[in-house]
Amino acid sequence: MTVAKLSNVDLVQAQLEAYNAQDLDAYCAFFADDVVVSDLNGAVGTQGLAAYRTKYDGVFKQFPENKVELLSRMVCGSTVIDHEKVVRSPGGDTFEVIAIYTLADGKIARVDFAK
Repeated sequence: MTVAKLSNVDLVQAQLEAYNAQDLDAYCAFFADDVVVSDLNGAVGTQGLAAYRTKYDGVFKQFPENKVELLSRMVCGSTVIDHEKVVRSPGGDTFEVIAIYTLADGKIARVDFAK
């Protein structure tokens, strides 16, 4: 199934699975070319798919066992909100985030993180 044919919730779930597999190409395929990532109510941290790809290439190299556990999910139209637990390595550091995904034209156009 192509990315454009996925429902909003299925698209966000599929990107989470690609993230956990650390498949950079598959992961980045879910994001718009002009994706914007920021802290909730804060400054933009990453803009554009090339910068996003570079960031997560580094994350996957630095934390090769990094995984996200979905704690809860809410969906309202083109917005999907995930409460996630990030585990850097088995038995290692963990932290929780809220990821607010805004979807447009079958891609993730924006992600706002509350930490």
